[in-house]
Amino acid sequence: MDIAEFRDRLKKMAGAKAGMILIHNGIVREYSKDGTPCSTIDMKVDFEKLTEIIEKTKNMPGIFAVEVEINPGHLKKGEDIMLLGVAGDFRENVISALSYCLDRIKNEVTHKREAA
Repeated sequence: MDIAEFRDRLKKMAGAKAGMILIHNGIVREYSKDGTPCSTIDMKVDFEKLTEIIEKTKNMPGIFAVEVEINPGHLKKGEDIMLLGVAGDFRENVISALSYCLDRIKNEVTHKREAA
């Protein structure tokens, strides 16, 4: 995953009307939320559900572009899991849309299993 290329693609999709681009870069961390050591994860992705969520996010007020890259499979700590980018008119709309999209992706699209 190339974050600069991702940003440029999102910026081009949104055009000159965008006033903000917000990008989330999820990576495999060394510890799970409960503090358990984690060196790898296995990531599964429901791409059909992902498409549905992206379309819904694109239709939110002030949003001009939404782009997502998810790296499925076996990932090691430090590797990129996901890039999620939202481009829109104003900060309030972009932050709200990214938060909405990210929460739905994490709850409905990605399924990960951590291993020590």
